[in-house]
Amino acid sequence: MRQLKIFLSVVAVVAVFVLANALYVVNQAEQAIVLQFGEPVRLVKEPGLKIKIPFIQKVVFYDTRLLDLDPPAQEVVLNDKKRLDVDSFTRYKIVDPLKFYQTVRYEYQAESKLKEIVNSSVRKILGRITLQELLSKQRTQIMKDISDAVKTDAQMIGVSIADVRIRRADLPIEVLQAINARMKTERERDAKEFRAEGNQQAQQIRATADKESTIIKAEAAKQAQIIRGQGDQEAINIWNNAVQNDLEFYAFYRTMLAYQNALANGETSMVLSPESEFFKYFRKPLR
Repeated sequence: MRQLKIFLSVVAVVAVFVLANALYVVNQAEQAIVLQFGEPVRLVKEPGLKIKIPFIQKVVFYDTRLLDLDPPAQEVVLNDKKRLDVDSFTRYKIVDPLKFYQTVRYEYQAESKLKEIVNSSVRKILGRITLQELLSKQRTQIMKDISDAVKTDAQMIGVSIADVRIRRADLPIEVLQAINARMKTERERDAKEFRAEGNQQAQQIRATADKESTIIKAEAAKQAQIIRGQGDQEAINIWNNAVQNDLEFYAFYRTMLAYQNALANGETSMVLSPESEFFKYFRKPLR
């Protein structure tokens, strides 16, 4: 009886072990290929609990969701010999698990193969265009051409490409540094030219102003001389008329001028007789 119990226990353990190897579960986000001695025998896309031959068959699972591929940036030479560091990303889906297993087998190998396909397509398409075309409205068509090329090659490994995008396309650091240095040199040259032109214009303006100032001053001096001459002429005419009308007033005026010239300076010493003709207007009033 004891031996029977032991036998039944062993049979139960073996049965559980065999049953565990015969059953497998396919999740909602998975698809499976049943392999027998390494060869695919059945494709399972419906989720649920499934049965296989234990110890003889094994199951490989693949994701049915969209997967992301983010290869490292690569340097691309455009048709106009411009170099760009292009950073792209791709979203793909495994749609033919059988072909996928036969060509790349594992997802990490598929990513490596897709990186080669994406990088090759990006270099091939961008190598036909110029930088100006890439920055123009043709960018949409260029991205479509890249996506179409990747889709065609990706079908060979059972993968469908949902989208291919260029996240960033920058000039290499050394090129940017060279461009910045050239732009700086050009700006410095332009500044020197503008400064030289400004100095030249300033000199011209100053020369014109000096010339106009000299002309204005000369014209003003000329007009002043003319007016002064006219005034002197008028004064002479008035004086002559006054002298002709009153000779005694003329004599008085000349004497007053003599007094002013002789006595204005306090240091002048004169010895004259009170009866001198020089003091005649001190002795009698003017009529």
